[in-house]
Amino acid sequence: MLIGLVGYEANIKNRVGSNQYAFELMKAIYQMDKKNDYLVYLPSSPLPDLPKERNGWHYRVIGPSRLWNIFGLPRALFLENPKPAVIFNPGHYSPLFFSVPLVISIMDLGYLRFPEQFTKRDLYQLTSWTASSIKKADHLFAISESTKNDIIERYQVTESKITVTYPGYDDKNFQFPISNFQINKIKKKYKIPGDYLLFLSTLKPGKNIEGLIEAFKLTISHQPSAMKLVIAGKKGWLYQTIFDRVKEWGLTKRVIFTGFVDEEDVPALMAGAEIFILPSFWEGFGIPVVEAMACGVPVVVSKAGSLPEVVGEAGVMVDPYQPEDIARGIKEAIDNRDELVKKGLEQVKKFSWEKCAQETLRVLEKLGQNENI
Repeated sequence: MLIGLVGYEANIKNRVGSNQYAFELMKAIYQMDKKNDYLVYLPSSPLPDLPKERNGWHYRVIGPSRLWNIFGLPRALFLENPKPAVIFNPGHYSPLFFSVPLVISIMDLGYLRFPEQFTKRDLYQLTSWTASSIKKADHLFAISESTKNDIIERYQVTESKITVTYPGYDDKNFQFPISNFQINKIKKKYKIPGDYLLFLSTLKPGKNIEGLIEAFKLTISHQPSAMKLVIAGKKGWLYQTIFDRVKEWGLTKRVIFTGFVDEEDVPALMAGAEIFILPSFWEGFGIPVVEAMACGVPVVVSKAGSLPEVVGEAGVMVDPYQPEDIARGIKEAIDNRDELVKKGLEQVKKFSWEKCAQETLRVLEKLGQNENI
């Protein structure tokens, strides 16, 4: 069977979120499936770390890169001969038109719950194109039961049209233990002295970083120590108030902003943290939470979206709207470190890119053969 993959999301240099999902899933399919043939569509040349071309795996670079989903990709799919049996886009933007079965992936629908956390332009694009893509697609992948339920509720999609495929993590790099040498090397690189709490994600309103900073202020007021808060990740949108709060509350010497963290540095940065915190208002999954547990680090997460589903009994749940409760969760995680580490190392066994790829392939093959899923 010839399967078409839309590789746009994976072909990004600094990958986060949906880019990481697309890249890791593509890699897992490449390693696992030698039976089917793959044609990967890209608007620009493949980056060096994408899977190499081989028998059954080829790239098709097509332009124009601007408005690619509207012009370049639909035209290529229309002219392709022979045509793929099925097209899979590990993202939520479908091509404008296509002539074979289409499968897309949906990360989360947080923009519908919190529209004020997005720029007007991004919100318009997310709402209009996602709705159109969901309507056009023959099948959907959701990265959690939480996202699946949201799709059903918000878009009136039948349950049989959605398959949940949990993302995985890189178990070769995110593992326990990681050497002190590696941890100290990364701490030196990012200028982190002493003990620290860690947040790692894109800086944007939905991540509730201001609430985390306020919780940290409360934590150190009760327990004055040299503990730092490390906020790691690239700038997203509407992020300036995050930096303003740090100055306003006199925390410039206690809060460290690293900017984007190189992929190879993330495991040691996580392993060195006292705890990992993701106090988001909503998450479709939260791969960094799984990576932190795999490194033997206790996690504190919001009881919102998919995070309770991902963490299970292996982390501390907090109310993202109450900084006092986030501060309570920080203390609880530190006090129960050993127990949470043990539970976290067990919980991560549920997640792997191999499992994700196997379930993805099952659906693609059935749809390509016109069978019921």
